[in-house]
Amino acid sequence: MKQIAHVMNILVAVLLLATVACKKNGASGDAGGTDGSIADTVRRRNVLAWVDCRSNVYGTTGRFNDTAQIRKTLDTLKSIGVTGLVMDVKGSAGYTMYPSAYTTQYTSIGGKSFTPNVDYVAFMVDEAHKRNMKIYASTVTFVEGDASRGMGTLYDNAAFKSNYESIVCDVNGNRVSITSTGRNGFVNPAQPAVQERALNIIKEIVTKYNVDGLILDYARYADIYADFSDFSKNQFISFLQDRFQDNTAANMNFPKDIVASWKESAGSVLPNVTGKYFNKWLLYRSGVIYDFFKKARATVKAVKSNVEFGVYVGAWYGTYYQVGVNWASQDYDPFGDQTIRFDWAYPRYNETGYAEQLDILMTGNYFTQILLSENSATANLKYHWWSIEGSINGIKYITKNKVPHYGSVDMGNLNWSSKSELTRAIKYIIDNTTGGVMLFDVVHMYAPETNQLKQPLWDAVAAGIKK
Repeated sequence: MKQIAHVMNILVAVLLLATVACKKNGASGDAGGTDGSIADTVRRRNVLAWVDCRSNVYGTTGRFNDTAQIRKTLDTLKSIGVTGLVMDVKGSAGYTMYPSAYTTQYTSIGGKSFTPNVDYVAFMVDEAHKRNMKIYASTVTFVEGDASRGMGTLYDNAAFKSNYESIVCDVNGNRVSITSTGRNGFVNPAQPAVQERALNIIKEIVTKYNVDGLILDYARYADIYADFSDFSKNQFISFLQDRFQDNTAANMNFPKDIVASWKESAGSVLPNVTGKYFNKWLLYRSGVIYDFFKKARATVKAVKSNVEFGVYVGAWYGTYYQVGVNWASQDYDPFGDQTIRFDWAYPRYNETGYAEQLDILMTGNYFTQILLSENSATANLKYHWWSIEGSINGIKYITKNKVPHYGSVDMGNLNWSSKSELTRAIKYIIDNTTGGVMLFDVVHMYAPETNQLKQPLWDAVAAGIKK
């Protein structure tokens, strides 16, 4: 779920650029005011635990396939101070954890099934609310195929795959389907039918279930190598003609006028030489995602205005343009910013910022370095996307505190030196964000074999939550 592979693939490249995207000193956080910002002194101290469906319901060590075990686990979470849950209701296969009119329902994976004749989503909502815990439904928005199992909508429906599967560039510049590269089955976010399907599922979830919020996950392009389909080409040409009155756009050499050549770095396919339209292409893609977020928010609010609308994104904003996402405030202009320089930004890129569309922002602050002072390379910096303190500083700076922010801790996939370090990370995030902390994932707390410390983490989490 939470893009750990993506983090590791680009970490080496980003570290080389760290000094470019950093600042030694800066102004304090937004004090709040009539512009809709939140005072940086606000500390809601909410604690949300993510419940990945594949690991917790269908995983070998998962407990959430059994109603009695769910109750027991929720009781423990409540006792240590967790105030809410984020449950996956649509996974990377494109299937849902409930009976849907628009897609297939997960019934079993690897021979493991949920309790028969029980609606998992309804049960989770009821049990959370019995404990006075909030519960948010999350949806893997633009992925419709689980490559590791060869299952999902793209594998079931040949016409859907042919029309909507994301087309990517490989390292040789060839345009190929994303599943042919072994990656999960992303679809093209620009396709109207893809957006309609996602919006229908969002509406269905909010209509059927008494959730407190709807969280979009993977509401993005696969990476910088996507989407290079003919549909995207034609839409991009229209974008250039309409926005820039570019009458020569139709004659472009696609995709070489966007990326002339590619290279492989740490397992990722990245631009080697960019073309004349590269920055405008980034602007176009970010606009696609922004437009979808406006529709998604409107969809949620039209059904139940009190349901919160939010997103999970990686905290590494400096490279998040690669997946076509601008989660900053529209009041933040990366092109004109002389404090943090972003050479990929283009004039009016700020207009694609979607922070103001959100009621809740969760960022993956998935780093073992907590304080800037703990590394000599970052000790004199304020903004640094690859430490917890530095990324939180950056998030406040680019979102202008327009949305409650939840920093997130990966409890299991990172190599924490000790449980006390995990505790310290949780405590730091709670003490320094307006919303609170999101803990990924519940399975890492109760199943020692799924975390790097090989120990239960209940006590470490409880200590981090405690004031």
